[in-house]
Amino acid sequence: MRDGLRAYRLIAAMWIRSTMTYRASFAMTAFGNLAATSFDFVAILLMFSQVDELGGYTLPEIAFLYGVVGVAFGLTDLMIGSMDRLGSRVRDGTLDTLLVRPAPVLAQVAADRFALRRLGRIAQGLFVLGYAVAVLDIAWTPLKVLMVPMMVLSGGLVFGAVFVAGGAFQFVAQDAAEVQNSFTYGGGTLLQYPPTVFAKDLVRGVTFVLPLAFVNWVPALYVLGRPYPLDLPTWAAFAPPLVAAGCCALAGLAWRAGLRSYRSTGS
Repeated sequence: MRDGLRAYRLIAAMWIRSTMTYRASFAMTAFGNLAATSFDFVAILLMFSQVDELGGYTLPEIAFLYGVVGVAFGLTDLMIGSMDRLGSRVRDGTLDTLLVRPAPVLAQVAADRFALRRLGRIAQGLFVLGYAVAVLDIAWTPLKVLMVPMMVLSGGLVFGAVFVAGGAFQFVAQDAAEVQNSFTYGGGTLLQYPPTVFAKDLVRGVTFVLPLAFVNWVPALYVLGRPYPLDLPTWAAFAPPLVAAGCCALAGLAWRAGLRSYRSTGS
């Protein structure tokens, strides 16, 4: 673990130095990233220009869901968003160069082409989350206040596990970046909206099969004082850290299995 973190830090620092060589370019790309991701929330604002509620939720409540998942996913995308490039490395054989280096492969893949411009997504999520917290009429308690950073950190770990598991799948599929993105970026988009707008079967799937619901739906509805569509027990709102730990453990096993199965390109 220590070697992996050290390798990740060194590789990420190298890419950050490279990025900051052209500061004006970095500023423009970061702003562009912020503006591009803002269109998701603009679409929600356009919906609310025609309706007062969406799935029984008001704009500030949906902004709270949006902000939490935006920050959580943004942090993960910043830290290990390069995992979706693994398929191309497996296909063209360039993964071999990582295997001969004295550093964990996962750390090298995760830090590869570290894109500091992705801070724009995090900033946009923070803006929306700040708006929601300021506007919502919630009886804040110390427990509810602590649940906000808990959701962000646990949600980031859950998304991180999905990224790593998707990377492990690419050892077999060789180039399945779009499949991986459907669960990572697609999952982030799904969680921006309340669970009441989706079919019960889909809600069950992201609760009990791929537990993305624990990123924000389950704990956030406790903070908002809303019932969960599947009538989960109250203690489920406090389960995201355990769910995140379980997801990370399973993703680690999948990664080790995928890496052991790698046989290069054969040429």
